[in-house]
Amino acid sequence: MNRRSTPEADAQRAIVQALRFALPRDAIVHHCANEVTECGSRGQIRQSILVGMGVHAGFADLIVISGGRVLFLEVKSQTGRLRKSQEVFRDTVCGQGFGWALVRSVDDALAALADNSFTSRVRPVWRTAP
Repeated sequence: MNRRSTPEADAQRAIVQALRFALPRDAIVHHCANEVTECGSRGQIRQSILVGMGVHAGFADLIVISGGRVLFLEVKSQTGRLRKSQEVFRDTVCGQGFGWALVRSVDDALAALADNSFTSRVRPVWRTAP
């Protein structure tokens, strides 16, 4: 069985693995499965059920909790763009004082940890523009 090319999912798996290595053992890295991929009326019904159970439109792909800090990470491919609901979520959580970052790579995720003062066992690679 061949797996479809899924740049965002592949990036997210790599980011989760790196975060689990970089963060203290008691840190929580959690993915919120926020949408149903099933088509048709059955998918719509399932999505409605999830909304009733607390699914929030635009919720970030990952939430990182460590050392009394909370950071939301939205994972996108190199060309991916935020949807309006994701922009609203970003503005809402940042307005409440939480960290939020758009990440496209492991380096972006490690930089987001540093930018939000998370304790980490690794340092992000800082690149300079050519």
